[in-house]
Amino acid sequence: MSLKTEPEILLCDNHVLGLAKPVCMPTVPDESGDHSLLDWAREWVRQEFKKPGGVFLGVVHRLDRPVSGVVVFGRTSKGASRLSDAWRRGVVAKTYLGICEGELPGERGAWTQWLVKDRARNLVVVAEEGSKDAKEARTDWRVLKVAGGKTWVELKPETGRPHQLRVACASLGAPFVGDVKYGASSPLPDRSIRLHAASLAIPHPVQEEGLDLSCPAPFPGL
Repeated sequence: MSLKTEPEILLCDNHVLGLAKPVCMPTVPDESGDHSLLDWAREWVRQEFKKPGGVFLGVVHRLDRPVSGVVVFGRTSKGASRLSDAWRRGVVAKTYLGICEGELPGERGAWTQWLVKDRARNLVVVAEEGSKDAKEARTDWRVLKVAGGKTWVELKPETGRPHQLRVACASLGAPFVGDVKYGASSPLPDRSIRLHAASLAIPHPVQEEGLDLSCPAPFPGL
């Protein structure tokens, strides 16, 4: 199956730019030097609105490089500040879709874990509550289907810890397909993983009506 390699514009107004990030594109510039979603978005705004010079886009949140899905940037400092505040206040509703190797224990539920970044290995690990630097991670989940030794799952994280969903599924013996960093049996050819940020609902920074953005998963069965 051919996956999209170019971002897609989902929304553009005076304060917010919403995009669908393709797999394997970094959200922001990193040490790889690869073209990032932020780079692409700035160039799109520059061309679309014929803006000379620099273009402001405020980074509000990020998706891991191998993950696809909805990303928003603030087009103004006010927009970026208020969007970031919505994340801090926990009033953002996020839905992810994924395909895991193996099966999860049950059909639906809610996970609470305490996560710590292992900087030496560049991994996030599950720790005991009260451990030094441990952050609480909460996720609601439900199984969509099980077939061929894989599980299609919907996940709704209540918190936004790094690698939260990847660690949660891996710790239960069901890593996302392709996620060799967290125990998958083999990588996918493009180094992506079967995890997709399908929708994002968040208060608009200046309008009464909220934002509700979505994009379909770029892999089969969802």
